Amino acid sequence: MRDGDVVEVGDLAVRVVATPGHTFTHLSYVLLADGRPAGVFSGGSLLYGAVGRPDLLGPRHTHTLARRQYASVRRLAGRLPDQTVVYPTHGFGSYCAVGAGGADTSTVGRERVANAALTQDEEGFVAGLLAGLTEWPAYYTRMAALNAAGPPPPDLSPLRPATPAELRRRLAAGEWVVDLRTRTAFAAGHLRGTVNVGLDGSFATQVGWLVPGNTPVTLLAPTPAELAEAQRELVRIGIDRPAAASAGTPREWAGGGELSRFALATFADLAAVRAHRPVLVVDVRQRDEWAAARLADAVHVPLHLLAARRADLPGGEIWVHCASGYRAAIAASMLVVAGRQVVAVDDDFDRAAAAGLPVAYDSAPRHATR
Repeated sequence: MRDGDVVEVGDLAVRVVATPGHTFTHLSYVLLADGRPAGVFSGGSLLYGAVGRPDLLGPRHTHTLARRQYASVRRLAGRLPDQTVVYPTHGFGSYCAVGAGGADTSTVGRERVANAALTQDEEGFVAGLLAGLTEWPAYYTRMAALNAAGPPPPDLSPLRPATPAELRRRLAAGEWVVDLRTRTAFAAGHLRGTVNVGLDGSFATQVGWLVPGNTPVTLLAPTPAELAEAQRELVRIGIDRPAAASAGTPREWAGGGELSRFALATFADLAAVRAHRPVLVVDVRQRDEWAAARLADAVHVPLHLLAARRADLPGGEIWVHCASGYRAAIAASMLVVAGRQVVAVDDDFDRAAAAGLPVAYDSAPRHATR
């Protein structure tokens, strides 16, 4: 499809409009009713003040794409009437966009007063966009080539079952064996060496971010249905065929061997413990979350850097937290694999100050050192 093409989609007519934002070939799709614009699918470029990331092609293209996005949003808004409905092309919270809000739709008229590209001059827009960029999942690099080549037909047939002996071999070889259960179930008992990435959170994003490319992945879950759900999620990020899987219980996966476990706690529990003895607190949230608010004496190690830096953490007991407990459990499972004594804070960070913990703002992160 090219800029200006009109495509019939069922009873709808769709006009393609080139809008460089994420990449040089990013497109918006305008829905036509009786030949007039009625709606537009526009992702992060024209939705509730959100903007598409200009850094996904690397630093060489970042500034150019930021400026092209500014021009393309203005071009698109200039061609559409105020009542045109704006729809998202990916979910809110996606790492593809910066500053996305939480509503389902907008209008071009609303964007004229909310979108930075339509309310600022070009230099102000570019400076603000670049300043707000955060880390993005590592699998995005692999996805560019996969998307360009075209994905193969998905194979969602049941995965090959893994025996306890095979699971032990894969763990010994340094492969990733991922337990899909909730953090509460995983903390209570799990196969030693496995990592918890629950299906009840950002499963595919975290697996794609944490597992090195070409590393075999084996899935564990209570039921075949959960394994099938995980397969569907992983296909969407280019992990087309996990190496093996097993539906069952931790004791079945361990083959009668000893299970590992770790404690879950709240921020109030952390405050109570620190009143009696020092513990190392590790914050695994992203850089922008840390900058907004953080425990004053916590060590900052974003989750996607933990595998490389966990050996740098000082000895002793570790309490690890994130914003809600999901990423803290992933981190805790990785630290247990490394032989550390760990407690995962399964609590909302907004409750930390009320629990009596010191919360700090607006200073540079303090990273772990040997």
